Amino acid sequence: MSKNQVLIVDDEPDIRELLELTLGRMNLETRTAQNVEEAHHLLEQFKFDLCLTDMRLPDGNGLDLVRHIQGKHPQMPVAVITAHGSMEAAITALKAGAFDFVSKPLDVNDLRNIVRSALKVGQSQAARPETVRAPASQKLLGHSPAIEKVRILIEKLARGQAPVYIHGESGTGKELVARLIHELGPRASNPFVPVNCGAIPEALMESEFFGHRKGSFTGAVADKDGLFKAADGGTLFLDEVGDLPLHMQVKLLRAIQEKSIRPVGSQNEVKMDVRILSATHKDLQSLVQEGHFRQDLFYRLNVIELHVPSLRERPDDIALLAEHLCARLAQTLSMTAPRLTPEALETLQQYDFPGNVRELENILERAMTLCDGHEITALDLQLPISLKRGTSTASNGPESSMTPQSGEETLDEYLARVEENAIRDALARSNQNKTAAAKLLGITFRALRYKLEKLGID
Repeated sequence: MSKNQVLIVDDEPDIRELLELTLGRMNLETRTAQNVEEAHHLLEQFKFDLCLTDMRLPDGNGLDLVRHIQGKHPQMPVAVITAHGSMEAAITALKAGAFDFVSKPLDVNDLRNIVRSALKVGQSQAARPETVRAPASQKLLGHSPAIEKVRILIEKLARGQAPVYIHGESGTGKELVARLIHELGPRASNPFVPVNCGAIPEALMESEFFGHRKGSFTGAVADKDGLFKAADGGTLFLDEVGDLPLHMQVKLLRAIQEKSIRPVGSQNEVKMDVRILSATHKDLQSLVQEGHFRQDLFYRLNVIELHVPSLRERPDDIALLAEHLCARLAQTLSMTAPRLTPEALETLQQYDFPGNVRELENILERAMTLCDGHEITALDLQLPISLKRGTSTASNGPESSMTPQSGEETLDEYLARVEENAIRDALARSNQNKTAAAKLLGITFRALRYKLEKLGID
């Protein structure tokens, strides 16, 4: 097999020589350029699998080369060499499209890890150009422009190593998006470790994230690896990162910047190769302004931002999502999936879904319990008219004429009244025989019993 080709761009002969020797030992072929102009000539003449470029070059900036390669050779990863401690330059390079960065003085092990990861990206792109989008299409359902934009971003972000900040309302599927970024990238064969930052007791946070050594505190009866160690070589997903206390934010910032951690009770730092993805339903920018979230950590996590749309932003996807969720729930319950009537689908598409996809799943699970087993009607959904799209006070302000006024009956109240009248009529016609009444109503005996208890009918 032919060797992978790597372009090295640096004006320092010593650095070029070190890079050539290191990559040569990795069985890679290298060509070198001293400046941007020479790099452009080599890019025109040869096909490269990776480019390593310094940030500061005699006739330009490494960022200009990153942008040029992004435009002309979008499948080629670019790793940028930055000055020691120049985190702002590294973040700027990542935002411009660089795959990753390595700081001077060069750490050979870091360099090798970055090169291996970058070459994996190129190889996976070449091996399956037509199927790259399949995982995102299969798991992130929908045809709306909003969700299609997310798919395109996922595929693009999966090729790099930059931290990604995923934001969106609760229930929109932020963890699913993070998993897809991981699964489509070069770290797919390594662990994906999700952690809810708000669920870890504050006193245990440092130990949970970084691990601890035996005897470091009361109860530490053995060495323990933390979440960073568990995600080594893979991806660490920090969900609800806005819930981190300030003291933990400082330690997390250092771990990200230095790419190393110090377990509780240890005197030595341990190198870690972890990609950080984070998410929250909160407004981190507001938390920064209020002093509840460190600005430097925010900028380090928010290298690239990805917005996950709410269901209100993609109503055309509701029917497809509902069908998929019904099939999945039916499989879990070992039953045949009921169909949604046209009226039920229309009701769902008019609903505001403050809880998004998670709420849709809960609504359908409840409806499957209440329905007759063959189809789900609008009555089975039990959705309040006060949250009908275009009528909520949150969307239209307190003066909305569509919002039910005091004394007006909401859809929830109306549905309950209609349902109660139908049940009482069926019981009267069947001489209070519940089995017969359930047959008249076209529902199961279990569903009737549930409704009787809910409505308080003896």
